[in-house]
Amino acid sequence: MAVVEEIRASSEALLSAKAPRKPANMGQIIRWLLLFGGGILMVMPIAYMISTSLKWPHEVYNVNLIPVEPTIENYTFVLEDGRFYGWFINSIIIATITTICNLLFDSLVGYTLCKFRFPGRYIIFIAILSTLMIPTEMLVIPWYLMSQQFGWLDTYWGIMFPGLMTAFGTFLMKQFFETVPDDFIEAARIDGLNELQIWWTVAMPLVKPALAALAIFVFLGNWTAFIWPLIVTNSVEMYTLPVGLSGFGDEADVAWELIMTGAAISTIPTLIVFLIFQRFIIRGVVMAGLKG
Repeated sequence: MAVVEEIRASSEALLSAKAPRKPANMGQIIRWLLLFGGGILMVMPIAYMISTSLKWPHEVYNVNLIPVEPTIENYTFVLEDGRFYGWFINSIIIATITTICNLLFDSLVGYTLCKFRFPGRYIIFIAILSTLMIPTEMLVIPWYLMSQQFGWLDTYWGIMFPGLMTAFGTFLMKQFFETVPDDFIEAARIDGLNELQIWWTVAMPLVKPALAALAIFVFLGNWTAFIWPLIVTNSVEMYTLPVGLSGFGDEADVAWELIMTGAAISTIPTLIVFLIFQRFIIRGVVMAGLKG
């Protein structure tokens, strides 16, 4: 018993002992300073946005980051404006539906191009990737003519249809499906599962990091989209948040304090989406590092 107690005491002493800290060298100090400076640069626009949203109109152009006379009147004005809620709901509907469609269609196409062997699949994949080289500004006119011919102007469908499926999402999902072992697919086929069941129950759970990353990219892209919603919508009721917020002000002046207030409120859904999916992205990065 004495030997056991001695071993236990030694183990506890080893576990409680702290590893000696190595003094930081100059290289580590420089790296930390660079990271700290980069973090400040990334946070400054957000801090300026919040600061401006708490200022009176006559303080907007002051360089002071901290308002001299803070006020929440801007938030009260924006939240009492009935149009804001309509724009907010429009953006939620458009960004949510577009994100779901991308997760569905991009993963289906990526899985098909990755796990099926058929003639011309590489040509199809290259053709899809080639669309990434076309600037969005060049596609606006064809999109508008199509929307006009089909009666999609000033509708949810007219705003959403160009982004329901993306070449980037297809490429991302195909690359992640490459990491799914073919043995899993073959075993599922032997068990009698059809291809849709294999895609949904076998392949999709293994690419959750890619789905999370794609969901964040697509949601943020559609939440902040400005040019196409501005072109395809005519009525104020169909505006999205970026388009609606740009209308705060008049020909003589722009109410920057109201725009910043609306932008500050509109960041809440993006933060929620990021907090929901960030753990999957971190897990994907760790898994990629372990596989490498």
